[in-house]
Order: sequence, then C-alpha cells, then structure tokens
Amino acid sequence: MSQPLNVVIVGGGTAGWMAAAALSAALAPEHRRVRLIESAEIGTVGVGEATLPHLRMFNRRIGIDERDLMAKTQATFKLGIEFVDWARIGDSYIHPFGAFGSRMAGVPFHQYWLRQNKHGQAAPLEAYSLPIVAARHGKFVLPADDPASLLSSFGYAFQFDASLYAAYLRDFAERRGVKRTEGKVVDVQLRGTDGWIESIKLADGSVIAGDLFIDCSGFRGLLIEQTLHTGYEEWTHWLPCDRAVAVPSRNAGPLTPYTRATAREAGWQWRIPLQHRTGNGYVYSSNFISDDAAAQRLLSRLDGEALGTPRFLSFVAGRRRKTWNKNCVAVGLAGGFLEPLESTSIYLIQIAITTLIDYLAATASFDSRIVDAYNRWIDMEYDRVRDFLILHYHANQREDSPLWNHCRTMELPDTLAHRLELFRHRGRVLTYKDGLFLEASWLAVYFGQRVMPVGYDSLADAMDATELDRRIRTMREQIEQTVARMPTHEQFLSTYCPANHEAACT
Repeated sequence: MSQPLNVVIVGGGTAGWMAAAALSAALAPEHRRVRLIESAEIGTVGVGEATLPHLRMFNRRIGIDERDLMAKTQATFKLGIEFVDWARIGDSYIHPFGAFGSRMAGVPFHQYWLRQNKHGQAAPLEAYSLPIVAARHGKFVLPADDPASLLSSFGYAFQFDASLYAAYLRDFAERRGVKRTEGKVVDVQLRGTDGWIESIKLADGSVIAGDLFIDCSGFRGLLIEQTLHTGYEEWTHWLPCDRAVAVPSRNAGPLTPYTRATAREAGWQWRIPLQHRTGNGYVYSSNFISDDAAAQRLLSRLDGEALGTPRFLSFVAGRRRKTWNKNCVAVGLAGGFLEPLESTSIYLIQIAITTLIDYLAATASFDSRIVDAYNRWIDMEYDRVRDFLILHYHANQREDSPLWNHCRTMELPDTLAHRLELFRHRGRVLTYKDGLFLEASWLAVYFGQRVMPVGYDSLADAMDATELDRRIRTMREQIEQTVARMPTHEQFLSTYCPANHEAACT
C-alpha cells in the first residue's frame, strides 16, 4: 500500500468505537489513519446490554483481556436466553449457547429424544443441555478445552453496560492511534465525477477528507441515507414492534447467568442482570399500546427500584438496501435494526466490521466485485436473523391479545415457511453452511414454542431400546452431576472479574 487508507468514522457509541478499535488493531499504523467524529450533543441509544458468544472472538482478535473488560463494564456471564410466556402463558424455555445431547451413530440427538418422547419415556429436552441446567441452578464455570469433556459442550457471552463497553473501546483505540474529534457534521461534500463522499464539514468550519467513510450515525444514517439515498427495506409486516422503553433498576436476588425475555400483551420485556444494576426494557408495537401505558407497565413489573426515568426509542425493523454504497459503509443502526430479542445488535455490528476488514483491498480504490460480495454477505446475515426472530412471534398459541393473533396468522417469508414445513414433517433442521444460528438454536425455539414434528427420522429406530434408554439416562445423570460441582454464578464472578460498583454508580 503506497498511501495509508484514510478512514473517517462518523458517530461514536458501541458501533463507532468497535469499528475504530478493530481497524486500529487489524491494520498496521503505516497502512491506515483512523479518525472518529462524534458530538456530545447527539446522544447514543445505549440500551443493548446482552451479547452473543461471538463477541468473545472479536475481543480476542483485537487483543482485549476478558477479565479486565468484564470488571470495567460491570459484566456478568450469559449461558443463554430464557423465554417466558411465548407459546402459552406459563411456558418457559431457554435458548442455550450449547448443544442438546450429542449425536449417536451419526443421528442427531433430538431424533432419539423424539422417539423416546413418543413413548412417554423422555425427560424435558432441556435436561439434556448442560448450559440450560446450569442456568436454571444459577451455576457457572468456564468451558473446558478438552473436547472429550462435558464442560466443552457449551459457550458463553456477556451481559454488560454498553456505554462502558464503548468507553473501554475508545481508550483501547486512542492508545493505538485513533484520533477522536468532537464535532457535529453540518455538510457532506460529494465528488462530482462519481458521487463518492469526498469530505465532511463540521459546525466549527473544519473540513475532514477521507478515502473510506464508516457511518455510525444511528437511525438517521447521515451518510448512507441522508447523503447517498441508499434506500431501506422495511420488515414491520413481519416484525411489528416499533418502539422500546428502557430503565435500569436495582438488583434484586441472585445474578442469573442468562437474559430473560417475557412476552407481554403488546410485545416483550427484557431483563438483563449486571453486577451493579439490572437492565430492563419493553419492546412493543405502537399499534397495540401507547407509550405512556408501556412505560407504566414496565415500571410496575421491575424486580427492584427504578434507577432513572424511562427512555423511549422508536425504530423501523429492516436493513439498508446496500450496507456498502460507493465509499461509505453503514455499521450499527445506520445499517439496519433488528430488535434485541436474540441479542443480535452487537453481533451485526461485529460482523459488518470484521467482514469489512477481511474484504478491504490494500488500496483506497474499492473494486465493485468486493463491494457486491460484501453486501451479499451482510444481506444474508440480516435475512437469516430476521427469519429466526419471526419464528418467535409466529409460533405462538396465545389468543389473549391482538398482537399475538396477528403474528400467529401472518404470512411468512418463503425461507422460513420452508424451514417450518421440513421440521414439522420429521424433525429435520435445515442448516446453513454459514450464518449465525445453528441447529441447537432452532431446536430450542421450535420445541420451546411447541412446534412438534409429526414423526422422527427412522434411523433413530436402529438402536436397541434398552441401550438407548441407558445412554440417555447416563447423559442426563452426567449433566446433573457436573452442574452440582460448579460454583454459583456470583461465586465465580467474585473471583474472576469483580467490579467496582460504587465507581460505576457515581
């Protein structure tokens, strides 16, 4: 590379500082100049606090120490997400970061479970998932590296303060040469020859030029939409929630190693326990409840005392028609929004950044084939997450409110309808070569929301009934014994990453 790539990031928050940190770590100093523009006058959303296990790979890739990060972001561990009242009121299931059982004779475990269940001989499916049993008992330990160990059968994520994570990444990036500029963008200059972004102008009159512009300006999409008019594909006909109200509360009871999503009359409520407080929010459809009523019901359902005034957020589910347009890449809310039901917001930021770094050529002249390939990849990620989220809403048996009646009877994307048909026939889970949610994730939601196949794979009948019963019983007993030996989640936190609660609350 003859000249360093001049990267300008517009907007801070989690998206902006993740981009800055990753670029500063991945590209040698002589190959890049990274500058981030943000204004204290423009607030950040900052309600997302739960993550997926993939973030651990991002942190490791750029050189972040996990224990230090967790202590400084008030983090707790997350083994999965509990879904309450989704199929029917009174139901509860956990989507774990780990497998259900293990393959036997090349046949997926859930096919044997369906065989046993048909004859009334199976325990609940969650009894065969170590992370679910550990979560139910409030236990945690780090996974083992030995693939022969039962403790290698799960992963984990973090529940942390997103604003503290952004601050942590800012310090990380600035120590690696990223330059931060306080300022508000008031104008964008395009090149006359091709319409690419040439520079941005700040309120103080300064002009900042760049080769690559990363739009982290949030929902308004200052560069990707307001300037380049890229277009937006709206998905509210499948994901009807368009509002959220959030408020923190004091911790009440033990810190659970999982996030909770409870279905409500017009949407769902999240609960995310951190070391210093609990994050709460109500995601809802404005067609079925007012803002005032949503806030009132959220406040009435908190575990502990509210620590602030409810904050509101409006959004439209969907994604940009192009994530990378000309020399601008949209990251975070500027690129699209899928509600935080499965904690995918930070993952979608991560995949946009890491894929960009992988696709960047060693020149400031971007090949259209690279741009097209990047956009196809990001579109695929969004589309597959979208289908997984729709499944939660559609697969319900509730008749207590208009929202759930609407979701149960709505027309599905063809891609999801096909998956459901295959599973309902013989329990087959259509898997992708690439993508976020794998077989265990789909199984958790299918079975958790009472989507039961009419049959099972006949290959599961090949095993002798007595031998199958012995293996399944042994599997369950080993999980119970392993969990019994684990420390509690709070015990593990106290030695692994204790945080300074007083400093976080001042």
